[in-house]
Parts: sequence; C-alpha cells; structure tokens
Amino acid sequence: MNIASLSINYRVISWLFLILLAIGGSNSFLNLGRLEDPSFTIKEAMVITAYPGATAEEVEEELTYPLEREIRRLPYVDFITSTSAPGLSQIMVSMKMEYDEHELPQIWDELRRKINDLQPQLPTGSAPPSVMDDFGDVYGMLYMVTGNDYQFDDLKQYVDGVRRELEMVEGVGKINIEGDQQEQVFIEMSLTRLAALNLDMNTVVQLLTEQNAVLDGGQMTIDGESLHLRLTSAGSSIDPIIHGRDSGQLVRLSDVATLHRGFQEVPTNLLRYNGQQALSLGISFTKGVNVVDVGAAVDKRLQELLQDRPIGIELNSLYHQPQEVEKSINGFLVSLAQAVAIVVIILLFTMGFRSGIIIGTVLLLTMLGTFIAMEYQGIELQRISLGALIIALGMLVDNAIVVVEGILVGLQRGRTKLQACADIVSQTQWPLLGATIIAIIAFAPIGLSPDATGEFMGSLFYVLLFSLFLSWVTALTLTPFLAEKLLRAPKQDDTDSDPYAGKLFGVVRVLLRVCLRFKKTTVIAMVLMLATALVGFGQVKQAFFPASNTPMFYLDMWLPEGSDIRQTEKVLKQVEHYVLAQPQTEYVASTVGQGLPRFTLTYAPEKSYSSYAQLAIRSHDLPQMMELAKHLDAQLPRQFAGAIFQIKLMEFGPSPKSKIEARISGADPQVLRSVAAQIEDILRDDYGARGVRHDWREHTKELHPIVDESQARRLGISQESIAKTLKVAFDGAVVGTFRDGTRMLPIVTRLEQQYRDDYATLDNLKIWSPSLQHYVPLQQVVHKIELVSAEALIQRRDRKRMITVLADHNVLGEETAAQLLARIKPKVEALKLPIGYELEWGGEYESSNDAQKMLFASLPMGYLFMFIITVLLFNSFRKPAVIWLTVPLSLIGVTVGLLATNQPFSFTALLGLLSLSGMVLKNGIVLMDQINLELANGKEAYQAVVDSAISRVRPVTMAALTTILGMIPLIFDAFFASMAVTIMFGLGFATILTLVIVPVLYALFYRVNAPIQQS
Repeated sequence: MNIASLSINYRVISWLFLILLAIGGSNSFLNLGRLEDPSFTIKEAMVITAYPGATAEEVEEELTYPLEREIRRLPYVDFITSTSAPGLSQIMVSMKMEYDEHELPQIWDELRRKINDLQPQLPTGSAPPSVMDDFGDVYGMLYMVTGNDYQFDDLKQYVDGVRRELEMVEGVGKINIEGDQQEQVFIEMSLTRLAALNLDMNTVVQLLTEQNAVLDGGQMTIDGESLHLRLTSAGSSIDPIIHGRDSGQLVRLSDVATLHRGFQEVPTNLLRYNGQQALSLGISFTKGVNVVDVGAAVDKRLQELLQDRPIGIELNSLYHQPQEVEKSINGFLVSLAQAVAIVVIILLFTMGFRSGIIIGTVLLLTMLGTFIAMEYQGIELQRISLGALIIALGMLVDNAIVVVEGILVGLQRGRTKLQACADIVSQTQWPLLGATIIAIIAFAPIGLSPDATGEFMGSLFYVLLFSLFLSWVTALTLTPFLAEKLLRAPKQDDTDSDPYAGKLFGVVRVLLRVCLRFKKTTVIAMVLMLATALVGFGQVKQAFFPASNTPMFYLDMWLPEGSDIRQTEKVLKQVEHYVLAQPQTEYVASTVGQGLPRFTLTYAPEKSYSSYAQLAIRSHDLPQMMELAKHLDAQLPRQFAGAIFQIKLMEFGPSPKSKIEARISGADPQVLRSVAAQIEDILRDDYGARGVRHDWREHTKELHPIVDESQARRLGISQESIAKTLKVAFDGAVVGTFRDGTRMLPIVTRLEQQYRDDYATLDNLKIWSPSLQHYVPLQQVVHKIELVSAEALIQRRDRKRMITVLADHNVLGEETAAQLLARIKPKVEALKLPIGYELEWGGEYESSNDAQKMLFASLPMGYLFMFIITVLLFNSFRKPAVIWLTVPLSLIGVTVGLLATNQPFSFTALLGLLSLSGMVLKNGIVLMDQINLELANGKEAYQAVVDSAISRVRPVTMAALTTILGMIPLIFDAFFASMAVTIMFGLGFATILTLVIVPVLYALFYRVNAPIQQS
C-alpha cells in the first residue's frame, strides 16, 4: 500500500492534516512579524579618537597607524578604512562575512579590549578611543522636532520627556536624539578693559580654573561626629573677585568680561526641517516584533501626549517605517492574491473545474503550511519572503498537476479512482522528489551566501525550501485524497478514447516528428539560437540593485574642504529655500556636518565633515520626484557654483558610497593626487559622469606661528604656554562647570567677538614670562606667522594610503553605472602608474562582484549535487546529460525578454537565471521518467519517445504557464521586475524547447531513428 492509498483509506488522518494546515497556517499568517525589507547585519564598527592640535599627518602616524595595526591582529577583520583629519581619527572596521549577529557582540568586546590595552601607548594629549558598535542601528521611525522661537534646550527638554514616555511602549527598542547643541556659559574678555586694569587674560583664566575646581578640604571630628570641610565663596561662583597683580585693586570678573549663556559656537552636527532648526527623535524596534503594531502603539501614545506639547513645537515624521511596511505588505499581499487567482483561473480553464478546484485547494494549503514554517523559523512577512511566495506559486502546483493529470489519464483508461491515484503516485513519487530537491538546490546559493546581499536575500531560499518540499508532500497525500472525493469517473464510452487527441497534442506531435526526422539540423539550429542569445546578452544593461519606489531621494552637497560648518549651513539654507519653493516638494530634512541617523538599512550615513551637508527630499509621488530631481540636477550647479552636488536615489539593497570608485594606493600624497587628477579628467570628459571628486578633497590653509626658540628659552616660555594663550584668545578654553539643576554647563573663556575676528589681535596678546616674572608681548617669542597649505584628509585602506576617485552615472537617466564603467575603465587602466602604486575598482563593480563571488562559491557544489540526483534517479549518465543540455536554452528567452522590456540584468535577475535551471531540470526529469516508463511497458523506442513527449505536454506546459502568468504582478514591482522578466521569458522558451529538444537529444544519444514510413 503506497502513500496515496494510505491517504485515501485513512481519511480521518487526511482530514486532520488538511485542517491543521488550514487553521495553523491562518494563525501563523496573523502572527508573522512584518517588515518593509529583510534585516541584515551591518558588520562594521567605528573607532573615533580625538587628538587636539595634531595635523592630519601626525594623526595618521601617531594615532591611526598604531590603532590599525592593533585592530588588524583580530582574526575576524575583513578590511579597515580610516580617515585622518586634523585633530581626529576615524577608523571603520569591517568584519568578515561569515560572522553573524550572534557572534558580533563578542567580537566587538574583543575589539574594545585590544584598543584599551593599546591606550597607554597612544600619544599624550589624545583622548581615549571610542568604539561605536551600534553604527548599524536602524531607527525606523524618525521624527524631526521643530519649534518657532524655541531654543535647542527647550526642544531638548520636550524631546527628553517624549523619549521617557515612548521607552515604555512594548516593542520599542533604542531611542536616539540627534542634533542637540551643547549649552555653555561664555566668559568673553575685553583686551581694552584688561589693559586698563593691568590684567592679562591668562591671569583671569588661572583664577577661574582655581575658582571652579572641586577641592577636598578634609574633615573634622567634633563630639564624635564627622564633619566634611567644604570650601565656598561669599561671592557669586560665576562672577568671582579678581585680584589685580600690581595694583592690589579688587575687581569682579564682570568688570573685564561679558558673561552670557549660549550654545557651542562651532557645532559638529546641525539638523533642519523645512527651513527650521530641528532635533531628531529616532525610534528602533526590538527584534521579531510586528512593526506595524508597534508603530500603531507609538502613534497612539504620541496622540495621548499631544495635550502636553508646548504650543509651537511640531513633531514631523521624516520616515515612518510602520506605514511604509503596511503599504508595502498590503501591496504585496494584493499581488500574491492576484497571482493565486491567475493560477487558479488558468487551472480551472485548462484542467477542468474539478481538477482546478483540487489543485487550487492544494496550492492554498501548501502556502498556509509555508506560513507555519516561516513562523517557526522566525521569517517575517517582507518584500523578499512575499516575493518568494509569488515566485513559488507556479512551482507549487507542478507536482499536483502531474498527479492530477496522471489520475485523469488513469481514469480514462478504465482504472478505478483508488487504482489511478495509487498508480500515478507510485510511478512519480521519487522522480518528483528528485525534481523538487533539484529545484530547491537551484536557489541554495542565495541562502548559503554569507555576505550582506546573501543575508538580505536569504529568506527567498528558505521560503522556497519550505513551500516546494511541502508541495511534494501535499501532492502525494492531499491531492489523491481530494481527487478521490471530487473527481468523477468518465463514462464507459470515454474510457477507450485517446486522452491526447486534441489539436494542441496534434500540433506538438507533428513538430516533434519533423524534429526527430532532422535531429542534427534541429540541434544546430538550437546551438545557433543560443550563440545569438549570448551575443545579444552583451547588449543587456547591467545593474546591481534597482532604485526604490519610495518617492524620496538624497541630495549631497560638498563645499570646498576647510569650509566652516557655519558657512556650510549658510549655503544649505539657500539650497533648502530653493528646494522648498518647488511645487513637487512635500518636505525637506537637512543635516550639516554628517549624515542623518540611519532610518533604513540601506541608508549609509556619511562620516563627520564640516564641509558636508545632505538634504532628504520627499515628493508626493514617483513621477513628481523624478521631475524634481531632474530640475535640481540641472539648476543647482548653475546657481551654487562653489558646491558639488550629488543626487542619490533610495535603493532596495546594500549600496556603495558612489557607483564608480577608482582606488589608487601608494605612499606619496602628491603622486596619489596627480594620478587621481588624471582619472578625474577622464571621468569629466565622459558625458555620463556626475559628481566627480576624490576623497582626499582640497588642501586646506593653516596659520603657523614661528616661535623664536632661543628667545622663548631666555624668557622661560614653553610652546605649550604659547598654544594655550592662542587657544584661549581665539577658540576658548573650558575653565570649569556651571551647575544648573541636573545639567552641567561648561564654562568657556575667550576673547570678545571683535578680537577673535581680528588678525591684529595677535599683536596685542601678552604671555607670562616665568624668568622676568611679568607679562611680555607675544611678539617677543613669535616673530612671524606663515600661511601654509596642508593635507586636510588622509584616507587609508588596510594600512595603506589610498585615494579614491568617486563618480556616479546619471541616476535619473536610462544609463546604468556598469555602462559608464565599461566606457571609462579601459582609459583609466591604460594610465601608466608609478612603481609601487596600484589601481583597484570599488563601488558597484566591487559590490556586485563580491556578491556574485559569494553566490558562485557554493554554486559548483550545488550543481554537482543536482547532477548526482539526476544520475541516481535514472541510474545512468547519458540520460542526465540529455536533461542538463537543455538548461542553457533558457538563456535564449532571458535575452529576448530583457532586451524587449529594457530591464537591466540585476542581481535579482541573476537569481532568477539560476532558479531557471531547477525549473527546466524538473520538466526534463518528468519527461525522461515518462520515456523510461513507456520503454518499460514494451513500446518501441521511437514511439516511446514521441508518446512520452505528448503525454507530458499538458503537465509541463501547465506548470510553466502557471509560473509565468503568476509572475505578472511582480513585473510592476521595481525590485522584482527584472527577475520576473527573466523567469517568464526564460521558462517560456525553455518549456517549448524542452518538449522538443529532450526527445531529439535522447534520440541522438541512444541512436533512435524515425521509422522509414514516417519519412
């Protein structure tokens, strides 16, 4: 008794299985988490170390190099990139792809220990290194908080209150606030008033430092009670009494300085929203939650807090992931329902009403069972997993179609329903299992790829694994069970009729006999078609990941290196005003000095640069977004000639900093800049290049006071004293802390604005001479000041100096980055590099190659396993060879489809091409198994080949048709469009050719000739 007989005879168990799939699957579907895109682990950490006063070269040699050397000793490190700027080292550490999210926390701890052990050896004056391992945190709900006439401290106070409330919402993870400015107490001294009272600013600074120091006066024991001695002043702690050194006159600080509260003069990061200063409030989610439900809970709590919000403060949503997820998931569910409806309707019309109902029911139960497996595995409903279900739809009915077709043929031949079910299941269960495993293995490289792209696409493989294997189980169990219940036995008159007497079968029979008569001609024709397709494939556009369909894009703005962040903000305000004036603009969020908080996984925030600003611009819909982006791309360079603008579209998958990156490594900065300039010239000469620049940026200007060392020695003045005097005068020095309730405000002492902005102030500064015991003019030890050019940024990769030339293709046009690279790559590689200098390519070229390398790493083993399965199925080498030779034929349809629809061959299209091999092999296995069966029944070889092909016309074409038409909803999705076209056209051509080529190749391999009368 086989499995079909068991399913029919043990009806209670079959009904129980059916009900469990229906109810359990429905429940799992409701419980599944929901995301817009699948999560992937960002395996990067940032090590930031300040080294005040050091040049870029000193930072590189004394700080960055020893840190890189120590970090590189970790066996987990893939590569290291670093930026050495004056006073700051930023090191990005990227770990190898094989380490997952569970191993990374331990790796980050080991990284911290390494750096902490190195800290005593770092130069004096450098701050302790800070390791940011939360660099990849995603704040899916990002709000911009604005308020007319509100200062940063007012906004911060409100946002802190909101954060405390939202942290208690279930499902909310980390909450981050950005854009806050440090409030400070400024003491701005007047040189004129200091001179009138015969005081020097260094004296004032020393007194203030002593005044604000926390001192331990010890303790006394009186009558057995211990009392602490605390020093306090009778006067104001922020306006102390100053004792004039020579006159003995007592004056207050306010007599020589202006005291006021304000915000740090040179901020590190500024945020704006629709032209107003802003703070950002980012909300991340805990793992495995339904972000739609959590988003609704957050929105509800914010609505409840609305009554406590001060009038004038606005909470503006920059990105609301739960809403985007709901919109995306609902759209995909509609596509999934459409695909299911298409498949079921096709089955009803082609297989008959009852057969269509059986196969449609099995399809639905298989999908519900897949939801159970997804919940168990922790796979959320998101773009990739839902896309996998749509891709699987056609393949899910393949096994059921074969079984139902066999049952119908058995019934027409006079078998009972039980006998027909048992016959077809017994005949096809192992070939169908082998074909199903092969189809699963075809997708295995996606799930086994350890890189970010493989992790991003991994759920595609697992969903297909669950659904396809379950489709085999349901085809052998529930399909016979339902067939026995629903199918009717044919009338007695129909039992002897030919089941393959229709017109379609007649056409295929004639075509097949002609091709078998001219076997060699047919094979030559196929080879020529394949060769033509290979040539045509060279004309197909290449791409990595497509742009998102969210109507939002980024506008990067770079001013010349060395620009003050306040100047960058000034220009940004003008650009912002221009963008907001455009009718297509819905809102604009801006950041100065660094990127925005990471609000999607695919958004890569820029590091800290004072000359950098970015605008996140949202339009009402995609057409308006493209119209606005094209307008800005044309107009902004004309109106703001001093800035470089770069438009970036939101993308679905991981994306590099720029699409085109040419990296040159070597030792000499001047040689690196010279080579980079040549590459920039090549790119600027190309009509398709945009945003051409390099990452070392321009040289910056520096003032170098030249110290007369002999005079300084005689006066007892050290270079440290000179540096402190200059810092206090122009930059300001922290001399203490002012306590305002729970807040600690730094007290900053400096000269008044009029002196800080006046170069002549250098001539009026005085410095204390320990040798003479009085103040002397600074000019006595600084005899001149030189203006010099210096490196602003030194970039390194894997401990080698490396300059990267960056460019992008026109992201708003039809051309892809691969087409631009194909034009400029030979010209760049033709440049003769000096000895010791190397060129390598990054950008999309590197990302795509790395992803394909990871993908193809497991491909040979997968294909070997697939070939072994076919050998085991047929106990032969020639038969599997016949089947495998049909696989490349799918490329004919792929080339035609991509060229006809003008779709690029993207990474998703590559996955579609790989999956085609499993689909084509599955069809070939079913056909070859039928040939074996016909031969085993005693038929002559030629007739067995023809009859087998004819008998497989309906199940093979139906399986292909359901897959192809089920893909229709994906054509309208930007992410899956190229994959859908690849599978639809590839499978369509391959199916037609398989029905002809497999018999022809079999006849060639086994020397089967057409009978004489057939000619």
